[in-house]
Amino acid sequence: MDNKLIESTVSEILKRLNLDFTKVVISEEDDIIRVDIESKDPSRIIGWHGETLNAVQHIVKAIIRTQEKLDRAPFIVMDVDGYRRAQEEKVCKIAEQKADFVRRTGNRVALAPMSPYFRRIVHLHVANNANMQDLMTESAGEGDYRQIVLRLKDGVEKSGGEGGELQPVIEDEKDGGLDNLDI
Repeated sequence: MDNKLIESTVSEILKRLNLDFTKVVISEEDDIIRVDIESKDPSRIIGWHGETLNAVQHIVKAIIRTQEKLDRAPFIVMDVDGYRRAQEEKVCKIAEQKADFVRRTGNRVALAPMSPYFRRIVHLHVANNANMQDLMTESAGEGDYRQIVLRLKDGVEKSGGEGGELQPVIEDEKDGGLDNLDI
């Protein structure tokens, strides 16, 4: 992937939208191309619950796909002022908190519905975290209501067993909730 093309595309879109920025930095993490934007006014680029950032990200992916003649859009994640990384950390922290519940009770627990991107973050976090090797994740549900189900791996089951009740999906405000995740 041509990082210069991504950088110039992002810069041009932000300029045309009259969104002030000071720098665009491209980096690659595994199969993700991260676009970090530095701005003195990050909230204008982020928008309401990330709507502006998502829209710019969507446009950038479409342009890159077309210009590079790709079969599908590249996995580009745009961030401004660490906004996206903070959300990623939030879903991982919530998964870790729910993991304690799963271990104590042996019951499965369903996290609140979230986007495919954040479900992927949770799947990878659980799979790659040495402290969570006794757990596994599954996706359940459909469409906007698709969610992660966290449970103990087979052979590690406790009193709740395989048929244990799922925790209600509705999150308390004190949990921080996942209602404003935005990819």
